[in-house]
Amino acid sequence: MPSSDPSPAPAPDEDEAAALRRALVRRIATFDGPWGDQDWSPAVLAAMEKVPRHRFVPDVTLPVAYRDEPLPIGHGQTISQPTIVALMTQALHLEGSERVLEVGTGSGYQAAVLSEMLPRGHLHTVERIPELGARARELLRERTNVTLHIGDGYAGHAAAAPFDRILLTAAPPEVPAALGAQLREGGILLGPIGRDQQVLVRYRKRAGRLEQEVLGAVRFVPMLPGTP
Repeated sequence: MPSSDPSPAPAPDEDEAAALRRALVRRIATFDGPWGDQDWSPAVLAAMEKVPRHRFVPDVTLPVAYRDEPLPIGHGQTISQPTIVALMTQALHLEGSERVLEVGTGSGYQAAVLSEMLPRGHLHTVERIPELGARARELLRERTNVTLHIGDGYAGHAAAAPFDRILLTAAPPEVPAALGAQLREGGILLGPIGRDQQVLVRYRKRAGRLEQEVLGAVRFVPMLPGTP
């Protein structure tokens, strides 16, 4: 009598996935958008080519997983467009030994890319939705330079502060005061800011104040306070 259990999903073709990543990175490397020509860091492009995006996107085919576009991951959230992930990673000006805070783990994809960029550093990443956090924690569990926390991103993670870099992957109307306080003097805070109209802003902390540089228009999900 045939089993009524469904057949297991076929394992993804890792050779095909690697080829799709290489093609994606070639597209990213030719980006010429409103932020101007990019003098791409080889380390950023290498990280984008190494991280298997398909593992961070549930229930899509390999070709869809490697489209250069945002995709839903459940709970009203998205995984960011790969070019935006690369641009934001590059804009952090990482050297490899920084202590970094990411607010909005989501799928864990951006965290995985940052992990590749921090061979001597450490990433703390905060997710407010427990179900997303649990899934991302499993995907990131072999990355010993990443620590995931479930909590309110507006509060940051004071226990590990100060941070050399802070990255927001959702858009608050303005920089939460706690995050500015947790940024080290001379550090960089990068994130989308605004409600209906958003811009990506890079802040540098000098003499205790955040000096801003607007990098370009973006569209992210809103950054919400508290936890569900």
